[in-house]
Amino acid sequence: MARPASVHGVVVVDKPGGMTSHDVVARCRRIFGQRQVGHAGTLDPDATGVLVIGLGDATRLLRWLSESRKVYRGTVAFGTSTTTLDAAGAVVEQVAMPVSQAEVEQVASSFVGDILQIPPMVSSIKIGGRRLHELAREGVEVERPPRPVTIHRLDVGEFDASTADAPRVVIDVECSSGTYIRTLAADLGVALGGVAHLESLRRLAVGSFTLDEATPLAELEATPAVALGAVLAPAAAMRAYPECQPSPEVLDRVRHGAPLFASELGIVDETSTELLAVLDASDRLVAVYERWRADRWKPAVVLAANDTAS
Repeated sequence: MARPASVHGVVVVDKPGGMTSHDVVARCRRIFGQRQVGHAGTLDPDATGVLVIGLGDATRLLRWLSESRKVYRGTVAFGTSTTTLDAAGAVVEQVAMPVSQAEVEQVASSFVGDILQIPPMVSSIKIGGRRLHELAREGVEVERPPRPVTIHRLDVGEFDASTADAPRVVIDVECSSGTYIRTLAADLGVALGGVAHLESLRRLAVGSFTLDEATPLAELEATPAVALGAVLAPAAAMRAYPECQPSPEVLDRVRHGAPLFASELGIVDETSTELLAVLDASDRLVAVYERWRADRWKPAVVLAANDTAS
């Protein structure tokens, strides 16, 4: 029996809670019957929402999606800290925090911009060759250097003061890649003179991919037609970047990975971008080119397959 053809493209999954991003990748390998599957940015096991999955050749494009801005909606619970900074951990401390919405809004505004975060122990970052979450499971805590991140937007939404000494607030966060929302929640608590943890988290967007395009994992598993219908062409992975459609002669050189002058790619403003999606006449992604010199470009990725399924 012939082996099923590989699928090339991206799938926007609405990840359920209770599983890791790697678990979702493993499920997608079974759904699409292929090994070459990856994801564009880890989402915590208890978190839900947008997880962009790459299939086949599109896995080579995930690094740019991983670097994209992320948008989250989370619930911060004041007055309680946990070992993991979220609801999955054991309670460490409880204090009365009768803060008001106005106070939360004022403090939240101070986190907008470029800030430093200390990564939580329960994370995938490596220190001394070991992942922090592995050390945490062994009861080991190590010093973690602060990391620069950017909070582009931090909006304070619904405020629940039904428990006066332990209010809850919904926050919407647009941030750079590498931002830990549970660290942000804990830091908000400290900035308000107490403690806090992240009670729930839902990712609303990864770059240009939002929940509107997301398909629940259970629906992908239920019907092959739904799964295949959810696959977006590889070109979708680069839709946030400028694109070009060079002549057939230049496109042939692109397929062979040749460096090119900006003029050959149709670039007029040579300062407008550092990355370019190269499409064929049918709008299929052939390659991604990056600036090499002021007027020279070289391939970052040349795709072997140029359609969604082959």
